[in-house]
Amino acid sequence: MPPGRALDPIDIPAWAWSREDTRRLLQERDIAGLLRLAQQYGGASQTRLAAATGIAQGRVSEILNGRKQITALDVIERIADGLNMPDSARMLFGLAPLDLTILTQHRSATAAAAPLVPPPSVEPDGQQEESVKRREFVGLTGAALFEAATGPAIGLEDIASALTRYAGAATGQPTHPPDLASLTKAVHAAKTGYQACHYGEVARRLPALLNRLDAATRLFDGDSLLTAHSLRAEAYHVAASVLLKSDERGLAWLAADRSMQAAENSENPATLGASARIVTRALMTDRHYGAATELATTMAERVDATAEEPTPDSVSVYGALLLSGAVAAAKRENRGQARALLDEAEEAGRRLGGDHNYQWTAFGPTNVLLHRVNTAVEMGDAGSAIDHARQIRLDNIDVTERKVTLFVDAARAYSQWGKLDRAFEALVTAENLASEELSARPAVHTLINDIGTRATGHLRGNITDLAERVGLTR
Repeated sequence: MPPGRALDPIDIPAWAWSREDTRRLLQERDIAGLLRLAQQYGGASQTRLAAATGIAQGRVSEILNGRKQITALDVIERIADGLNMPDSARMLFGLAPLDLTILTQHRSATAAAAPLVPPPSVEPDGQQEESVKRREFVGLTGAALFEAATGPAIGLEDIASALTRYAGAATGQPTHPPDLASLTKAVHAAKTGYQACHYGEVARRLPALLNRLDAATRLFDGDSLLTAHSLRAEAYHVAASVLLKSDERGLAWLAADRSMQAAENSENPATLGASARIVTRALMTDRHYGAATELATTMAERVDATAEEPTPDSVSVYGALLLSGAVAAAKRENRGQARALLDEAEEAGRRLGGDHNYQWTAFGPTNVLLHRVNTAVEMGDAGSAIDHARQIRLDNIDVTERKVTLFVDAARAYSQWGKLDRAFEALVTAENLASEELSARPAVHTLINDIGTRATGHLRGNITDLAERVGLTR
């Protein structure tokens, strides 16, 4: 087949995906083999593979030559998308099908994947049972995984209703300004609950709080109005954060934009910078890494420039924005920029003088180290991630969400490294700290599924038990 133009979609015949050797490549996540499959049956050049998968051409060459391994799940997703994998192949590859209706029943999902399973006779004695169980984990846990990832696990429908209740659309709106002190207390409780990983409880309380704050900005004036705008920015920030944890991207964008608009109306640079952080996260979720980096760094400069005298709030927001920019740069594989932003944030942490939670940023020297772990994982440097993690004193982390994220990142690093038992231990530690961080987050579900498809022996049983505890097998 002659090679197509660089931007042409890669079209691999359906029969090629059902070949015995292709099934094995999918099951083993042999990326180099799958890229060669695209070259052989899809006529794809290295340039075309790079364009389709978003991987640099030099990196594609390294993968094909066996000098580079791919373990990052977002890159694996891009490869599946770029090769136009059919759903049956995606499921054997350990990914969600594009047509989620096939997962409405576990048995039907398993049946859909069954034709891709090689007959037992192709494997030696002793390996056959292991491989069959691994495929069962993909078929059963995988179906539950993607059902959980797309279902309203923590009751988000009321948040959706609150976000789409526009002016004049609802009746019974208050006609007198609400009590500002009670609003402040309620927003504080929402922020505290989120940082404690009580996502379900926060999600239940947010809709009424958002409605009260929307009304407050219509009924207050003067300084009270500015305070109401700041509180509204913080509350919508929490809403967007919960929605992003649940991978509800569209609603998260809506909430993040509301937070940013309210922050602008508050006329408070620190509040504006804090809201920019959630917009940066929303951009990263949709893989707009360049725009996310630019927004984070631009807003950091703005916060720094508008503060006549540095305050704990302004320094914390400035540093937190630099950390967000570093993560976005790492996701973009811009190592130099990621390190530079981390170093700049480290200097801000020294200026702050310790670990604090001003403007709900949890910013300080320890949070900089936490982000060094995260960015190393994003760039596929598992060894450095673990080295950074070992430097962190857990008693310096007061915010549970940050502490749990450390162990999830450690699990990701150990998984990249092939140390699946250590990855499992890190996930269990995270579960013990805050079980909702595992049960509510599709990204963690995907990690558990990924480890489960590769685990063998007693470890697979332990992973299956963990999957059951967080609601992935029912």
